[in-house]
Amino acid sequence: MGIVFGQGVSISLSARFRSNQRGDIVVGDDTLIAFKTLFLTRDHRSGDVKPIRIGSRCFIGGGSTILPGVSIGDECIVGGGSVVFTDVPARSIVVGNPARVLRGDIEVGRLGRLKGADENTRVMYR
Repeated sequence: MGIVFGQGVSISLSARFRSNQRGDIVVGDDTLIAFKTLFLTRDHRSGDVKPIRIGSRCFIGGGSTILPGVSIGDECIVGGGSVVFTDVPARSIVVGNPARVLRGDIEVGRLGRLKGADENTRVMYR
């Protein structure tokens, strides 16, 4: 298979990867890929295979599509249902179709969880 996963990656069983060559999809450490996501490496217009790179500590939201040649930087969040056409800068939140940067310079932890999310959850269930 043409996919390389880092340490501590979590992937939904319904995520789909369309890989054509060895190593053309690389997923960094501590990244979470949610349900019904789609990763495509073949450009159907030109027929070229363009690799996809996902950084470390990212969250790829459910129903998202990552198109050929896209690089997503470390510590990024891709909102559910987003279609990512272009590269995503590190430490950003992107949403929409086409995906656009909603916020930059964010701080996340393991699996792309926003800093403070665990504390907010604890407060909510007290």
